[in-house]
Amino acid sequence: MFLPFFQTLREEGVPVSVREFLAFLEAMAAGVVFADPEGFYHLARLTMVKDERHIDRFDRAFARAFAGLDRITPDQVLTALDLPADWLEKLAERHLTAEERAAVQALGGFDKLMDTLRQRLAEQKGRHQGGSKWIGTAGTSPFGAYGYNPEGVRIGQDQSRHQRAVKVWDRREFRNLDGDAEIGTRTIKLALRRLRRWARDGAAEELDLDGTIRATAAQGWLDVQTRAERRNAVKVLLLLDIGGSMDPHVQVMEELFTAARAEFRHLEVFYFHNCIYEGLWRDNRRRWDAQTPTWDLIRTYGPDWRLIVVGDAAMSPYEITHPGGANEHWNREAGEVWLRRIRGQWPFNLWINPVVEKDWGYTRSTALIRDIFEGRMVPMTLDGLARGIRELRR
Repeated sequence: MFLPFFQTLREEGVPVSVREFLAFLEAMAAGVVFADPEGFYHLARLTMVKDERHIDRFDRAFARAFAGLDRITPDQVLTALDLPADWLEKLAERHLTAEERAAVQALGGFDKLMDTLRQRLAEQKGRHQGGSKWIGTAGTSPFGAYGYNPEGVRIGQDQSRHQRAVKVWDRREFRNLDGDAEIGTRTIKLALRRLRRWARDGAAEELDLDGTIRATAAQGWLDVQTRAERRNAVKVLLLLDIGGSMDPHVQVMEELFTAARAEFRHLEVFYFHNCIYEGLWRDNRRRWDAQTPTWDLIRTYGPDWRLIVVGDAAMSPYEITHPGGANEHWNREAGEVWLRRIRGQWPFNLWINPVVEKDWGYTRSTALIRDIFEGRMVPMTLDGLARGIRELRR
C-alpha cells in the first residue's frame, strides 16, 4: 500500500533505495508506530532520508502522497477500523469524584496501552457505555470518549476535557510544505549552506584519514597525518533593521541571525534604523554612544565580502530621498546616497524583506529601495532565500 509513496519520493528527487523502503515496511509490520501520524512521518523520514538537504523534498512528497487526509471524516475512519459509530456516541457523561479518579489505575505505559487497544479492536462486538474495559463512552476505560482515565487513547471526542490522553485519535490535517512557507532556523541553515566556499586554513588539527592511510602504506608503520580544518571561507556583512515596523518580524530575524552565526565563520553584524546612513552599531543598548561610522565599514571590509541587508523597507520616502529625512536624527546625506555607496563597495549584495512579497507594492519606500538594489530584494521564504543566495554566488 506504500508503493505510491515510494514512487512519489523518487519523483520529488529523494534518493531512496529499495533496501531503505523495505526497512520502512519491516518497521511498519513490526508495529513500531501505530495510529500515530506524527510517528509515522518521523519513521518514514528516519528510514528513507539520508541527508538533511533532502528533508524539504521529503516533506513535499509526503504531502503529495497523503493529500486528502484532511478530507477524511470521522465516520470514514470508524468504517475503516470496523468501529461502529454508535460505540462513541455521547449518550451520557460520567462525572467522578476526586477519590474515584484516584482509584482508576493506568494500564502501565504506551506500549501496553497500544497492545491492549489492538486486542480490544479484535475482540469487541458491541457498544459499551460506562465501563472500564471496552472501547466506549462515559466510563473509566482507557479507550473512547467522554470518560476518565489517567492514561488513555481518546477516540472521537470533540474536545479535550482532562488533558490525560496519551494518544488522541482524531482528524489530522496535513499542510503542503512549499517555498512560500515561513522558514525556521534549520531551513535557513540549509539555504545559507549554498553560499559556501571551502578552504583549509589555520592549525593542522584535523585528522587526515586518507593521508594517514597512504602514508602508513608507504612507510610500513603508522604515520598519522593531520591537516587544517575545512571551513567556509565566505565573508558576510549582515545589516539588520531594528525599526519599530520590524517588531512583528523579531522571531524570524532571530532565526536568521542564529543560522548565519552558525554557518559563517567570517560574519560581521551591524544594526540600523529604517535606512542606512552615516553610522551603524553593534549593540542596540549603545546605539547613540557607540556607533561605527559607515565609512569605517567601507574602508575595513573589502569588496570580497557579501552584503546582506535585512529589513521591511517600510518608512517615509523622505528618509531615503532627502537629507534631513531620517526619523531620529539629521542626516546630512540622503539615505539613497549611502545605499548606493555600500552597493558600490560590495557588489555581491542582497536585501531580504520579511514582509510578504504581495504586500510590497503598498509602500513607496519599498519600491524605492528595490530600484536602488536593482531588483535584488527577496522575501523571507525558502524560494526567496534560494534566489538571493544564487545572486550572491554570481
